[in-house]
Amino acid sequence: MALFDLPLDELRDYRSASTEPEDFDAFWSKTLREAREYDLDARFEPVDTGLSTVRVHDVTFAGFGGHPVKGWLILPADAEEPLPLVVQFVGYGGGRGLPYEHLLWASTGRAHFVMDTRGQGSAGGGGGGTADPVGAAPAYPGYMTRGLDAPENYYYRRVFTDAVRAVEAARSHPLTDATRTVATGASQGGGITLAVGALVPNLVAIAPDVPFLCDFPRATNLTDRHPYREIGLYLKTHRGHTADALRTLSYFDGVHFAARGRAPALFSTALEDQTCPPSTVFAAYNAWTHDDKAIEVYDFNDHEGGGPYQDETKVRWLRSRL
Repeated sequence: MALFDLPLDELRDYRSASTEPEDFDAFWSKTLREAREYDLDARFEPVDTGLSTVRVHDVTFAGFGGHPVKGWLILPADAEEPLPLVVQFVGYGGGRGLPYEHLLWASTGRAHFVMDTRGQGSAGGGGGGTADPVGAAPAYPGYMTRGLDAPENYYYRRVFTDAVRAVEAARSHPLTDATRTVATGASQGGGITLAVGALVPNLVAIAPDVPFLCDFPRATNLTDRHPYREIGLYLKTHRGHTADALRTLSYFDGVHFAARGRAPALFSTALEDQTCPPSTVFAAYNAWTHDDKAIEVYDFNDHEGGGPYQDETKVRWLRSRL
């Protein structure tokens, strides 16, 4: 696929037309306050993986509504003192997988927490094991339109709340240093990272790669690739509900979380990415309020973005921060 979005010089100045809800902060404050009424109840069960360089814990904690959410905590085998912490969120349809899929960050001497995504985990890798026990109004198959009738019902309200609680759970372990925490993820994981970067205080940095869930008004009109296309197909049936859908989505738009960015940030995007078009990524990047920010641009890549090259870039970038 050749370049299809704005030229790079225009991307660097692009701003989203997404309208921020007046009660955005109140909505999220209330959501997190209600979630914290439930005991976090973070449990860390050692797992014998056969790996000699890391120690793995099977984690369960209380997310949105007190629902049990799974995760992995992976530590260097010789860890004795609290370590810098990397919290990772996974891509659309994926789950926490198996510990063998997550060895990079522990190999750098850091603690690594991987959150399972509720209701997902069946689209590849080692799968997932966290249910989403909340029902919803009629939706197009997938996750993008579940609960689209109202912000209070929307699927990603639960996921983003789970993510905040995941950071709290990871920070509660005695071998993690809560004062040295980074959030990262790619695609859907990148979108979740942006939300966490706004909702969790005192992060050292965030690193969202080819982030999803940004600039919904443009994304839903620019690309016909899933998952964004789920929204268009829903509205193809539910005629006349576009404004209502965009209002719900505005509470979950990475652009509005970026406007509350509290930490240094390293973004990445790919100019041939039709899944998360580069203009939608730049919309969040350009809105990110912290002065210490950078974006890696991969000219001829699709949604794979920088892949292992971006991993290398993140490792080097974090050396002076974590």
